Amino acid sequence: MSKVKYYYDSENLAYKRIKPQKRKKFAYIFLFLLSSLLFGFLCLVLLINTPYFETPKDKLLTGELETMKLNYKLMNRKVDLMTDVLTAIEERDNNIYRIYFNTSPIPNEERKAGFGGTNRYKDLEGFNNSELVINTNKKVDMLTKELVIQSKSLDEIVALAKQKEKLLAAIPAIQPVKNEDLKRMASGFGYRSDPFTKIRKFHYGMDFTAKTGTPVYATGDGVVLKADNSLSGYGNHIEINHGYGYVTLYAHLSKYNCRAGQKVKRGDIIGYVGSTGRSEAPHLHYEVIKGKEKINPLNFYYGSISAQEYVEITKLANQENQSLD
Repeated sequence: MSKVKYYYDSENLAYKRIKPQKRKKFAYIFLFLLSSLLFGFLCLVLLINTPYFETPKDKLLTGELETMKLNYKLMNRKVDLMTDVLTAIEERDNNIYRIYFNTSPIPNEERKAGFGGTNRYKDLEGFNNSELVINTNKKVDMLTKELVIQSKSLDEIVALAKQKEKLLAAIPAIQPVKNEDLKRMASGFGYRSDPFTKIRKFHYGMDFTAKTGTPVYATGDGVVLKADNSLSGYGNHIEINHGYGYVTLYAHLSKYNCRAGQKVKRGDIIGYVGSTGRSEAPHLHYEVIKGKEKINPLNFYYGSISAQEYVEITKLANQENQSLD
């Protein structure tokens, strides 16, 4: 029951009842309801933003966020592990592969260089976990860049290896006549007595004595330049271009087993021992030319003889005897 209020009327000397106005009453009620509504709304907002009150949807989102954080941490560990493995490959690439193939190492500044220009990660800024996401993306981008550089480096190494393989196959590396077919190694590279003039002069090849018809072998892969008798004194002879500046010459042959322009492999029979041209007896005169300079063939027999045989043939080659041509 509401309280009844009175006021004192001094003219009539009596108390009179105060009658409340309906408008004010409604206004008070409205203000009360409005303030209650605002207070309730503020309480609800505060309650929603506290960790003690979560809706099922909030719990689901929170779980997904924690899962995302865990996945990013695991991804970071994997990226770090891959980076360590790549670093080890880069070290081997610089310190073993590139040195072996005589090419310059890739500078570390080039491998580890960052990305210049605009901010690549601007769209990832402003979120609760921006730092984690940006750092992970930076690591992945750097790893990708280093992998691209290393991949190109390995492509270069493969090309160098193929070239090296071709070089090793092309370099003269065996004797042109088998040991069991030789009577003896008649004359080596250096000053020798000419069999016809008896004058001491420089002998630019090695003479291998063998009976006429003994097979003569290509000492390295190459292309036959000549198979004729166009050079005075050499008789029937063959020249093979091995590439990389190497040419070999096989002289005084009895006959050919190849023709000009033909590709040959190391160990192919290209001709047969004879005594054509300026020759005193059946033998093979063999020369190795590198860049127009005639060099000692003795240095190129590592592919067909043992260390002991090499010592023996070196002793024979260094004797100043008479050449056969």
